[in-house]
Amino acid sequence: MIKIVTVTLLAFSVAGCFSLDQFKKKKEVGLGERDIQYYANKTVTSLEVPPDLTKPSSQNAFKLSEYVSNIKEDTVSFSKNDSVQGKVSKILATPSSIEVKKLGQIRWLIVDKKPDVVWNLARSFFKSHGFAIKKTNKKVGIMETDFLENRPEIPDQSVGLIRSMLKKAIKARYALPIIDKYRVRIEPTANGKKTEVYLTLNSMEEVIANQGGESENTIWQARPKDASLETEMLYRFMVYLGGDHAKARVQIAKTKEKKQSSVKLVKGVGGYAKLQFSLNKYDTWESVGWALDQLGIDIEDKDVKEGSFYVNVAREKDKGILSRILGDKAIRKSYQIIVRQISSATTEVYFNDLTEKNEQETIDFSHELLGKIAKQF
Repeated sequence: MIKIVTVTLLAFSVAGCFSLDQFKKKKEVGLGERDIQYYANKTVTSLEVPPDLTKPSSQNAFKLSEYVSNIKEDTVSFSKNDSVQGKVSKILATPSSIEVKKLGQIRWLIVDKKPDVVWNLARSFFKSHGFAIKKTNKKVGIMETDFLENRPEIPDQSVGLIRSMLKKAIKARYALPIIDKYRVRIEPTANGKKTEVYLTLNSMEEVIANQGGESENTIWQARPKDASLETEMLYRFMVYLGGDHAKARVQIAKTKEKKQSSVKLVKGVGGYAKLQFSLNKYDTWESVGWALDQLGIDIEDKDVKEGSFYVNVAREKDKGILSRILGDKAIRKSYQIIVRQISSATTEVYFNDLTEKNEQETIDFSHELLGKIAKQF
């Protein structure tokens, strides 16, 4: 018994020293130097995201088994004969002029390539990192990857025997999986010769639902954004598009400082919610599009001249047994979000119920939806 206690205490002691050593050695990693390793042969192919409008908490956590029907081996093709890959290699031979723009918290790229070219490059870029493309809507310029597991920052080999001993002794898990997915929104500029590119990271993490007892249950829940990882992937995409390494670093470094956009949630006509931005119409349009990306809300259609987005989203009140069986898609409804210029420096965003029934539940949902958009700023 004494030997077991001694070995356990020694394991904790060495592990503690190891952890301290890790913290001492930890330093800020420069752009292009971060080690990103995704499991290309463990793609989660059928993972439904939690409700669009919920924050990370134990209440919105879910079990992976309820949402994953199968896990396939390497769903991405890396064939050298891929026609898109062939086109990409020719395009990358020519350096590109790429600008990094920033408005409040929003950061995006202006690329001197046409949208179709950038679209193919985006697909190839994510394939090169092992991602499968789950959803595409070329009409609105949105491409979304599937979830893919990100290797823990501290790999197994760095802990070795100690980790194994701790797992057996106290039934602890040193690091639980993290899965990431990316959304890219590709917008043509006014003249159609250049392209605006928005990249958004969304992550999930496996957490322990209940501790103690013989069994240990884990659940998946939304994870706070890893801003440095999103920045690293944006930098890599810039370089992949043909941007210069040094210039890309300088441009991104200049946009790291966060600035808050001014937005208010108020009550409008008929009790529906509306947002007030201290921006012009186009900047508000870009801001709302960015917020929808952050929330992972599906955009069915959009019209920049009209200033409207048509979104497809499930209301929290509609979720139940049916949504668990058929998924959120079965209960999603379509709504319109409209941007209107009020004065030279003020814009309002309205919620439009396409059914025109004006039910109280829909009015309440307008406050929920626009409220979540407002909280992104």
